[in-house]
Amino acid sequence: MAKKPTARVADPSAPAPFTKDQDILAYREMLLIRRFEEKAGQMYGMGLIGGFCHLYIGQEAVVVGMQMAMKPGDQVITGYRDHGHMLSTGMAARGVMAELTGRRGGLSKGKGGSMHMFSIEKQFFGGHGIVGAQVSLGTGLAFADRYRNNGAVSVTYFGDGAANQGQVYESFNMAELWKLPVVYVIENNKYAMGTSVSRASAQQDFSKRGTSFNIPGEQVDGMDVQAVKAASERALAFAREGNGPYILEMQTYRYRGHSMSDPAKYRSKEEVQKMRTEHDPIEQVRNRLLESHGATEDELKKFDAEVREIVNEAADFATNDPEPDVSELYTDILR
Repeated sequence: MAKKPTARVADPSAPAPFTKDQDILAYREMLLIRRFEEKAGQMYGMGLIGGFCHLYIGQEAVVVGMQMAMKPGDQVITGYRDHGHMLSTGMAARGVMAELTGRRGGLSKGKGGSMHMFSIEKQFFGGHGIVGAQVSLGTGLAFADRYRNNGAVSVTYFGDGAANQGQVYESFNMAELWKLPVVYVIENNKYAMGTSVSRASAQQDFSKRGTSFNIPGEQVDGMDVQAVKAASERALAFAREGNGPYILEMQTYRYRGHSMSDPAKYRSKEEVQKMRTEHDPIEQVRNRLLESHGATEDELKKFDAEVREIVNEAADFATNDPEPDVSELYTDILR
C-alpha cells in the first residue's frame, strides 16, 4: 500500500497529450452535453419542461474527463446540475429528455424530473436536490465498495456552495477513518447559487478542505479535459489502491444562471464572454483536432450533425411520448 500523503498533492508534469481518437471521443461527448442542454433550455422556455432546470453548459470537461479515467463498476452520484453526468455515463439522451418533460419513457418513468434520475445499469445513483445530500450517500457507496472488496470507487460530485455544508465534513471524517474508496469532485463554478466564492468561503482553495482529515487534494483546470483526465487517473488510482479518499477541485465555469429562472446579474456579460472566448472546453479540443490531429472542418461538421440528430430525436420523443398513467402514482413506493 502506498504511503499516505497528508499535504496537498500536485503533479508538476503536464497532462499527456490525447491521441486523435481520445480527442474525438472527448469532443463528441462534450458536444452531446452542450447541444442537449441548449435544447433543454429551449424546451423549458416553451413550457415543455416544468419545475427546476439547472444547465451544465460550460462545465462539460469535468464529467467527460472523469468518465474517461473511470473503470466499469465505478459509481457516480451528484447534485441537481446532473444532465451532463447522466449523458457521460452512457444513459440514453431520449430517456433523460423524456424525464425532463415527465413522460413514460423517462428514466424515472416521468415521475422524477430533472433532479431525480437513476440507472443501476450505468452505476448512476442520482442527481439530488438537497444541497450536499449526495456527499453522505456517495460516502455510503464507497463503504459498500470497501465492504464488498469489489475494487470500485465512488465518484461523488458536489459544488463550491455544497462544500460549506456540515454533512460534507462528517463524510470526510468517516471516509478517511475507514479508508473508503471515494473521490470527492468539487465542481467550483465560482458562484454557487449566485454568490461569489470570495464572499461565501473563508478558504477559497477547495482542494485543502480535507487537510484537517489528512485527505489529499489538488486543484485542476476543469475547462481542460486533458487536465481533468490526468488528475482523475491519479485520484482514482489512489482511492482504488486502498489509501482512502481524495479531493479534486475542478475549477470550472457555468455560462448560464444557477437555474433557468436565474438571470445571473451578479456577474458581467463581459466576464462570461471572456470565459467562452478564452477557455471554452469544447473549442480547446476542436482546435487541437484541427491543428494537431489533421482533422478537417467537414469531419467536425459531421460530428456536430450526428449529435444534433441524437438531440433532436430525443426532443421529439420527449415531446410526443405519453404521460404516465395515473396508476403510476402508486408504484415504486417503499411501504
